[in-house]
Amino acid sequence: MELADKLIILADAAKYDASCASSGAPRRSSKGREGLGATNGTGICHSFTPDGRCVSLLKILMTNFCLYDCQYCINRRSSNVPRARFSVDEIIRLTLDFYRRNTISGLFLSSGIIRSSDYTMEALVRVAKTLRLEHNFRGYIHLKTIAEASPELIRQAGLYADRLSVNVELPTVQSLEKLAPEKSEARIHGAMGTIRDGLGEADAEPRAPRFSPSGQSTQMIVGADTVDDHTILGNVQRLYRDYRLKRVYYSAFSPIPESPGTVPHSAPPLLREHRLYQADFLMRSYGFRADELLDGPGNLSLEIDPKLGWALRHREHFPVDLDRAETRMIARVPGIGLRSAQRIVALRRERHIRYDDLVRLGCSMKKLAPFITTGDYRPRDAGLDNHALRARLAPPPAQMPLL
Repeated sequence: MELADKLIILADAAKYDASCASSGAPRRSSKGREGLGATNGTGICHSFTPDGRCVSLLKILMTNFCLYDCQYCINRRSSNVPRARFSVDEIIRLTLDFYRRNTISGLFLSSGIIRSSDYTMEALVRVAKTLRLEHNFRGYIHLKTIAEASPELIRQAGLYADRLSVNVELPTVQSLEKLAPEKSEARIHGAMGTIRDGLGEADAEPRAPRFSPSGQSTQMIVGADTVDDHTILGNVQRLYRDYRLKRVYYSAFSPIPESPGTVPHSAPPLLREHRLYQADFLMRSYGFRADELLDGPGNLSLEIDPKLGWALRHREHFPVDLDRAETRMIARVPGIGLRSAQRIVALRRERHIRYDDLVRLGCSMKKLAPFITTGDYRPRDAGLDNHALRARLAPPPAQMPLL
């Protein structure tokens, strides 16, 4: 098979993996020394495909052959899809060629499992090691870790990759046992623990070799089972706490050709994936707990964002006096972001906050109006009941149904 034909198959096969963002990558500058490529702490450059998709990494699978038969995966053993496989040298050549053409700034590499987990992981490590040591490649490298691989190979991967990721696949062990019985939650968490320990050792010893300096991430498929958002967020909170994750990525289940009867034949609303990302951001950056965002079984509202939902359920905390409240509480006001909250606190050291200050800060005035007070403003609709206030803030959207 020609290299271009392999690329068509294996780039398309990689599109289902969402966890390839490069934010947080450390600076790898080649200035003043021999080397190819560079990245920085705010991410890497982007290019655009003819159909308008924004891409920045060469995102491919080494192969879409796989020993496993995960029911939600298009590349499962029993799937009737075209198969291809890159050699290690072909991946290296593609990465360098695309970089020199200024098409990419780095590599995101994953793979189906062939021969064995260790055999596959060793090949992935060899790609990164060769790029770094033989070609002095300083661009971004993200390796998808094979959970069943040996800890020694995972530790080697961390020496050459900017970020490692291990997909937890599904929200619960019960779903994993049903839809991917050849995979094990214990092995997945074990691989995540190996990466966590490597990160900790590198932090503890300043002279130690860098280990996955952009941390680790994971991905979870949403909607392939009946697990609700309350369970998902609780599990995600534990993952952040236990494994030092940088990010959890959510991927709405996408029905695939000839799907088995164990998975749905229709996709969940994409807005559900979006709400989970919003809730995840509130947990990571605003200090919300999972049980605050959903205090009982069920899913996040599709009509309103999780922050507004929390505010409507906790009207006893509002309205917030912006001249007195602490930063954490100001940031919980719908329509005020964390950076705006910090600017409000800095400004009030000089004078009282005025309503127009919020306009200049670019806050969402419609959302925040019922929830704040300033020296020159008192909300007129603070007395509305939740149903009426919710209807005012989030009227039914005039849009086509989500598929």
